[in-house]
Amino acid sequence: MKKILSYLLTPVYLIIFGLLLLIFHPVQMFTNWIWGYPVRKKAVDVMNFGLLYSLKVLGTKITFKGLEKIPQNRPIIIVANHQSTLDIPAIIVGFRKNHPKFISKIELGKGIPSISYNLRHGGSVLIDRKNPRQAVKDILLLGKHIEENNYAACIFPEGTRSKNGLLKPFMPAGIASLYKTSPSALIVPFAIDGNYELMKHGYFPMTLGVNLKLTVFDPIDPKGRDMAEVAREIEDMIRNELGQ
Repeated sequence: MKKILSYLLTPVYLIIFGLLLLIFHPVQMFTNWIWGYPVRKKAVDVMNFGLLYSLKVLGTKITFKGLEKIPQNRPIIIVANHQSTLDIPAIIVGFRKNHPKFISKIELGKGIPSISYNLRHGGSVLIDRKNPRQAVKDILLLGKHIEENNYAACIFPEGTRSKNGLLKPFMPAGIASLYKTSPSALIVPFAIDGNYELMKHGYFPMTLGVNLKLTVFDPIDPKGRDMAEVAREIEDMIRNELGQ
């Protein structure tokens, strides 16, 4: 019965998902044109609330833990594991007061309603993996941007999403580059547990009744520390949270 329900309810969720992207694309364009970033950002927040909590159509239980630990009024570097594309709405919703920016592959900068527009106009960086030198420059600029505005930058140090749900080794280079131009930033580890299970068959059928657990850990001050050591510490935290 559960499998049958998943085949019936997944299209309902995907229709809601698609409609939200289609509706908020012109909303973003209009608000950006008339009022600029602050109002467009509020529209993006509303859209991502919809993208995240519409998962309840699939019986998903969504639990944030540790949101009170998120620092305010200073730059932060969010270091998270990466399980699926649905990680992004959870991060935007949880860290919305910190204006999270992302490091995304350049291919996502076009062709996806709402998402591509937000990446291009919201302060995130789109990197070409075939041009690592330029990618490093872009990440350094993002670090400077969050330093100047007390924003957040999110990085997935696994390098790509996990296809089997198992955590990959964390690479410290991206974290170090962000911190190089944002020296007052605190690092906030963030564990995402459940999105792989939700999408273990891809977008169809999606898994019903998943418990999506989103956990913020205590901030880390990396000043004077070896970034490889910090990356290993965060990896261990998240691995333990995932039961791996």
